[in-house]
Amino acid sequence: MTPPPLLPLDVHTCVDAGARDHNEDDLRIGAGGELAWAVLSDGAGGHSRGDEASRRVVTTVDEAMRRAVAAGEGLSAARLGDAIEQAHARLNAEQANLQGRRRMHATVVALCLDRARSEVVWAHVGDSRLYRLRDGVAVALTRDDSLVQQMVDAGYLTAEAAQHHPRKNQLLCALGGAEPIEVHVAEAPLPVRAGDAFLLCSDGWWDVVTPEAIARTRRHALDAADWVHRMRSLILEANESNQDNYSAVVMIVG
Repeated sequence: MTPPPLLPLDVHTCVDAGARDHNEDDLRIGAGGELAWAVLSDGAGGHSRGDEASRRVVTTVDEAMRRAVAAGEGLSAARLGDAIEQAHARLNAEQANLQGRRRMHATVVALCLDRARSEVVWAHVGDSRLYRLRDGVAVALTRDDSLVQQMVDAGYLTAEAAQHHPRKNQLLCALGGAEPIEVHVAEAPLPVRAGDAFLLCSDGWWDVVTPEAIARTRRHALDAADWVHRMRSLILEANESNQDNYSAVVMIVG
């Protein structure tokens, strides 16, 4: 029997230090068999160890996906979640004797697409986000592990007010902390249509590039690289003196 054709993909990435003196974001993309995946992490830690944290996180998740492909395993949100748990355990094992601010922490968001079944799953911890763009509308598929998001969920704050809240980047959960984590995973595979696009990004990206801007720049973009360029241009035009590290992966289907 002839195997089903694989969905064509157009993928592009961006990682930039912004106005900071070093970059604590990292990402990986990969493909094997019927699967394609992306993982992005935003690190933080004492003694400038955030870059080390994010690198270890994305490497751990990427390696887990490559082992799954080699074993012939299919699409699984639980596997993504397990890989993130492994990354958390790895960070903790390497800093078991450290306390407080010296510990390294990281957020993570990961996406995996089955190009034969046209389905996608994801997992995340922290406030790095995943957006899906369909029919000209960008929707966040993840919910931040943050104080402000908790206030929005409780009805104390509107989504619009949350965008400008001074504590919007205060996290309630991250990899590498001494406390147990809850990895948020897709409840079920999400069907993918030709023309769908996905954006994984750190808070330095979504802090400037709103869902409306994500959709607007996609409408005018020629391809994935042009889309990333147009969104990044908004960050450069904002010219924030304290611009955080910013990173993104875009994946256009079909």
